[in-house]
Amino acid sequence: MPKPRATPQLRPAAQTDCAALAALSIEVWTCTYLREGVNETFASFVLDTFTPAHFRDLLNDPEETLIVSQNRVGIDGYIRITENRTSPVGGLMAEISTLYVQPRHHGRGLGEALLRAGLDHCEANGLGLPWLTTNSENTPAIGFYHRQGFASVGETMFEIDGVGYPNTVLHYARDYPSRAD
Repeated sequence: MPKPRATPQLRPAAQTDCAALAALSIEVWTCTYLREGVNETFASFVLDTFTPAHFRDLLNDPEETLIVSQNRVGIDGYIRITENRTSPVGGLMAEISTLYVQPRHHGRGLGEALLRAGLDHCEANGLGLPWLTTNSENTPAIGFYHRQGFASVGETMFEIDGVGYPNTVLHYARDYPSRAD
């Protein structure tokens, strides 16, 4: 039976969200990328990167925008847009640095709603068409972005502890559709 589509309650992230954003990020990152166990390198990366202090810093940075999806209990997803970030394949545009939805909430329209909010933010602020990267083995994410109007335009490497992992670079490829589309 398909999951019921949620009516997302989107709002700007607040300083009081930092611990929840850190916990959600750890959950999504580990569930997505750690398929064969957790080693010291990945554990250190996750615990050093996704901290409440990291999110406080992001929220204090004028070139960062975080929008969260809030359900009746807490945050179930977020999008992060970083301004003035050059794509690995060229062009200075806004980067969708992160789009995370808790795995148990996949298929309910939260990712689409968050992405739409991010695209609307880019349009409203004259940031141009955004780009993003995702792990090249994350075929569900790549398929999602293709369905949302992104095109694969190249590859880059994401490095952890000197080891590179291929990432697909995607650029938003269509004009901003109206909400009715």
